[in-house]
Amino acid sequence: MWARFINIGIGLWLMVSPAVLPLSEKAAEHQYLVGPVMVAFAIIAISEATRNVRYVNTLIGVWLLVAPWVLGDHSTLETLNVMAAGVLITGLSLVKGKIENRFGGGWRSLLEETPEHMQ
Repeated sequence: MWARFINIGIGLWLMVSPAVLPLSEKAAEHQYLVGPVMVAFAIIAISEATRNVRYVNTLIGVWLLVAPWVLGDHSTLETLNVMAAGVLITGLSLVKGKIENRFGGGWRSLLEETPEHMQ
């Protein structure tokens, strides 16, 4: 769970960094779009039942690693900022965390005599 909170912080940094760093308009718009999406998926992945949503942030992290070259026209500062965020997001989204509860097993649990959550 701690990794999700750090990802939320990184997403918030991406949203704030255009105001703090001298970024181009293209880089600022990119970070204004990617930051909230990343924060939303990190918040959803906090729950144990929706933990696999964290893999969306893995994809976002990989996108941030290649975005400076795909979008082009980024300064060194912009590239380092986005790539550092991409490396951290990708690494932290792969942290599984401790599973403390078992959940019902989905629709197949309706047909079983002893569903997973009753065992």
